[in-house]
Amino acid sequence: MGNFISLNDRRKQRNRSALKKKSAGKLRLSVFRSGKHIYGQIIDDTKGETVTSASSLDSEVKAKFKNGGTKEVATIVGKIIAEKAKKEGVTNVVFDRGGYIYHGRVKSLAEAAREGGLIF
Repeated sequence: MGNFISLNDRRKQRNRSALKKKSAGKLRLSVFRSGKHIYGQIIDDTKGETVTSASSLDSEVKAKFKNGGTKEVATIVGKIIAEKAKKEGVTNVVFDRGGYIYHGRVKSLAEAAREGGLIF
């Protein structure tokens, strides 16, 4: 089982390789969602570092909502990451949905980030 790659990891690799071909050096907005939380981070792949991040575990989000695994929370996280990106001077990014389909919480985060001023 040394060569086993999960189906989710295969989807993630396929999505990221397609993004690398199309991105032309743009920063990447990567989304990770678990059962209870959602995370977003803007990554500079050329330097290998995270520019900014936001999640449902941030104190301002956690204080308002008991459950971090809802679409409303994902919308707020999307707005927060867009605000933080603007402060860093980032406007154009590539959306990396990982191995997840563009639906539900992932879609809510993406749409909120677009409304917040990110272009992708």
